[in-house]
Amino acid sequence: MTMDADIERARELVAKSKKIAALTGAGISVDSGIPDFRSEGGLWRRYDPFEYATYDRFLEDPSKFWTMGQELAEVILKAKPNPAHYALVELERQGKLIGIITQNIDNLHQAAGSKRVVEIHGNYLRATCMKCGKVYAEEDVHRRVVEGEIPPRCTECGGVLKSEAVLFGEPLPEIAMSEAIRICRETDLMIVVGTSLSVYPAAYLPQLAKKSGAKVIIVTLQGENKDGVGDVVLKGRASVILPQIVK
Repeated sequence: MTMDADIERARELVAKSKKIAALTGAGISVDSGIPDFRSEGGLWRRYDPFEYATYDRFLEDPSKFWTMGQELAEVILKAKPNPAHYALVELERQGKLIGIITQNIDNLHQAAGSKRVVEIHGNYLRATCMKCGKVYAEEDVHRRVVEGEIPPRCTECGGVLKSEAVLFGEPLPEIAMSEAIRICRETDLMIVVGTSLSVYPAAYLPQLAKKSGAKVIIVTLQGENKDGVGDVVLKGRASVILPQIVK
């Protein structure tokens, strides 16, 4: 099939579906200025994740994570939603989208206006005091980090703050994973955007949706169809393709 034919097939699936779910990864945010961590220029090319982003290392020396976090905060605080994020907002406005399951920690779905967002890897912009449990939901903590406060500390008790972003070796949030599984079992169409489906358990979610009877559309720069789960595979930038599907 040609690209135009594939997009038309994807449009037909969207038009027929009443309970659409989206699974999004780093690729949806690349055009917002946030590089994929694993890509050329990504964080893992400059910071060894086993040194800077494991839970055990954070407990030993939180300044390691927050040194990397200083650079990450600068990028995320500047980022704005792109047309792919807004396309999903439009599906929700139409009453078709039952939820977005995202591996991203950048808060861009919420910034675009999406209401039903399940963050299975947490949200970088939220932080919690490791000592007293005070939750910080504002950007203030990360602005303090950008200005050199490493590690950032609680304004109530002086304890070290930890970003909600899930570190290697840290369990995924149970409530978020349970909600993601529920969405996969209810959806009749899953749109997978900007993920290579190589990180588990997130990579299993399209298979779960498929086993529950859903069709699957994959939008990715590589055009990969891992495990043959995609009914339609569209190779290209999410910010270009998603608006065409939703239009």
